[in-house]
Amino acid sequence: MTTSFRVIESTAPRLPILISVPHCGTDFPDEIRHEYKESLIRSPDDTDWFVDQLYDFCPALGITMITAIHSRWVIDLNRDPQSKPLYTDGRIITGLCPTTDFLGNELYVDDRSEVNQGEIDRRLQLYYWPYHHRIKTELEKLKEEFGSVLLWDCHSIRQRVPTIQEGKFPDLILGSADETSASKELINAALHSLGGDRYQLYHNHPFKGGYITRTYGRPDQDIHALQLEMTKLNYMDDSEKNYDPSRAKRIRELLKRTLCLLAESISS
Repeated sequence: MTTSFRVIESTAPRLPILISVPHCGTDFPDEIRHEYKESLIRSPDDTDWFVDQLYDFCPALGITMITAIHSRWVIDLNRDPQSKPLYTDGRIITGLCPTTDFLGNELYVDDRSEVNQGEIDRRLQLYYWPYHHRIKTELEKLKEEFGSVLLWDCHSIRQRVPTIQEGKFPDLILGSADETSASKELINAALHSLGGDRYQLYHNHPFKGGYITRTYGRPDQDIHALQLEMTKLNYMDDSEKNYDPSRAKRIRELLKRTLCLLAESISS
């Protein structure tokens, strides 16, 4: 059976939080790997490199993690299954099964402009829906245990991606789907914690949260969801290619404080 994700179970008494890392995967299935340009997939540039490693303290806090195995170039777990665009402001938006990277480079050997619907459906069944079904299952279990739960969706991005916006991205961007995916109390608690350090923090700009945040965040049902995007320089070296333990240590401490604070907020 094909496995499209990893689950790292909590190793301490559980907290009412679930971690999702949908863009850390780098694998390409054997049956389609030859269709991609080898020079690009050797190191798929749109990967949220090492984000699963950055958050690997979570199980010891009592937080289960779900992390992707396959590259977002195979199928993007944080896109609408019908490939409806997340934004309409002119930025480049890669689809459910992308054919270019964020810089517009063609991914496939044949330079195709789209993946046919039959192949999209196959990838949905094999790789996409299993990830989402597991998120739903874990959220339901946590809600049954605690009454209220938070899904924290984890992302990173290069400091500069000119096809998305001119200029640098801020250090941290909290996405709450225009304050609809979580309660105001949780949003404010996250903003207070994340904004109390040296990092530049924006809220809902230029990212509001992707499909995962917008779909699972139902605060009226006591299921909250927030997305945290961060620039890779927070935990990688200046080349944005290698994990930097000293930089990562500082941001990990902030993330740990924030998640613990949010767990208390949910439980109170």
